[in-house]
Amino acid sequence: ATAALLAGSVDAATVSKRQPESITTLSTAQISAFKPFTFFASAAYCNPSVTLTWSCGANCNANPDFLPEASGGDGGDVSFWFVGFAPAQNTVIVSHQGADSDNFVADLTDCDVVRETLNPTLFPGMSSSITVHAGFAESQSRSAAPVLAAVKAAMTKHSTKTVTVVGHSLGGAIALHDSVSLSLRLPSGTAVTTVAYGLPRAGNKAFAD
Repeated sequence: ATAALLAGSVDAATVSKRQPESITTLSTAQISAFKPFTFFASAAYCNPSVTLTWSCGANCNANPDFLPEASGGDGGDVSFWFVGFAPAQNTVIVSHQGADSDNFVADLTDCDVVRETLNPTLFPGMSSSITVHAGFAESQSRSAAPVLAAVKAAMTKHSTKTVTVVGHSLGGAIALHDSVSLSLRLPSGTAVTTVAYGLPRAGNKAFAD
């Protein structure tokens, strides 16, 4: 049913070609540096009850020193998420669950390709020329308040000004939205980094810029 919906929504006459972006090959060292964040992104698919105790198996064991601060979501209307501190990387981690092919709500979120302007509460001062994927924006907004509170708490507790937001697929899109929102709402001097895997297009060129 999902495939049919997607096929029916695409008009071939409206599809335009884009020049491919340049590709940079990562070194072995760079790939190794990303490895911990890969496991953090994967752990977001686990139930909040186990990410809060950091007992989700292999994905948690890969970063054994992680100190969870908060977790939430129901895996449906609100994607799973967790926040904590990674001593080895000296950063607060925010991780968002990606799309679950068995979850119809998540599938509908991916399919909601209507564009909308940014929520001025979550993105203060942003230009009205920026438009974003409505489904991704709505999904991010549902966890924005508790995520922000948990990030502030973790930053204070661990005396850090660095935040890294990670996610895969839908989680990557939420992570990108979250990164922009957090950079606007956290104290000046906070460094916010996004590490996203399989990131779908989340907004227009103005948003990308």
